[in-house]
Amino acid sequence: MRKICVVTGTRAEYGLLRRLMRLIQESQDTCLQVIATNMHLSPKFGNTYQEIEKDGFSIDYKIPILDEDGNDDTVSTVKSMAKALTGFADAFHALKPDMIVVLGDRYEILAAAEAALIERIPIAHIHGGELTEGAIDDAIRHSITKMSHLHFTSTEQYRKRVIQLGEQPESVFYVGALGVENIKTMELLDKKDIEEQIGFRIDNDTILVTYHPVTQGKLTAAQDINDFLAALEERKDLRMIFTMPNSDPGGKAIADAIASFVKNNSDRAKAFKSLGVLRYLSVMKYVAAVAGNSSSGLLEAPSFGIPSLDIGDRQNGRIAAESVFHCNSDKTSILNGLEQVLSQSFRKKAQTVHNPYEKKNTAKDIFQIISTFPLENLNQKHFYDYSY
Repeated sequence: MRKICVVTGTRAEYGLLRRLMRLIQESQDTCLQVIATNMHLSPKFGNTYQEIEKDGFSIDYKIPILDEDGNDDTVSTVKSMAKALTGFADAFHALKPDMIVVLGDRYEILAAAEAALIERIPIAHIHGGELTEGAIDDAIRHSITKMSHLHFTSTEQYRKRVIQLGEQPESVFYVGALGVENIKTMELLDKKDIEEQIGFRIDNDTILVTYHPVTQGKLTAAQDINDFLAALEERKDLRMIFTMPNSDPGGKAIADAIASFVKNNSDRAKAFKSLGVLRYLSVMKYVAAVAGNSSSGLLEAPSFGIPSLDIGDRQNGRIAAESVFHCNSDKTSILNGLEQVLSQSFRKKAQTVHNPYEKKNTAKDIFQIISTFPLENLNQKHFYDYSY
């Protein structure tokens, strides 16, 4: 039986991996192992490891890496990476997986890949080949690609980019985005139920907001979020549901600013450490638009036929549907962007767009490959010279 170890450090990433984890768990030919780390184990971020356990998964190893009392800066992040590397060394030694599965581009996932590389454990990487030029995630993602052995991309263009990085074409698979498949396969809550669960009314002027630190930006996180919140303050007609930022440097400054804004606008705004995948997608289904700089505005929102306002440089380079409107991060640009995406004409256009990340059977295709692909000689990689 093949032991497949799934590594997860954030609520959003787990939401994407959940369906694939279920397929691994239910198969007679595979054994699911789960490692939870980073934000999952932090009270500040909602102790979201409990969501994993509530869904019926056993967590085989927990790797706490955040200093709950540490500074919100790059030094703390580097120290967290060091803790993660040590933790993954112990976890892999104890669990002895035949393969690990990682998704995306976060620093704790880089540590997992580094440890697996040294331990000669094959790595399957999901969502490689993408660009987010406004964040350090961009370099981390490509680094994980070079350490990985099987690659699952969300578009054909990204598949070609992974091959361009020197990966053998027969190990790179275009499968679509797991988050889009969630929308197609999950039974989402109806409007009344989700409003009752979150204690907030969703109307035609309600937007879903997620804003993360721009780790490669010129402005501080506080400057970035303050311009955004100033624009939202001016739009008194809007109601807002916030999901709090991730654990990157500057995240605390953003979270504190959002908490203050919500306190002063409690009649029209509410914030959540974590909604969980079901409630998050259910909220997204009924709001007028998504705003901020999260990848979900580009990947998932178009499948609901709603507009997205993508603010600043964080997602620069990522493929986007025509329902996504990009703007700069200053107050004037954000106000203009909100006016654009909330206009009747833009809302109507968003209802008919094609989501470039949509493809059938994403999780099943990934599972079929990771459960059957020959593991012999996977660790001995050969650079593929791309033909131009």
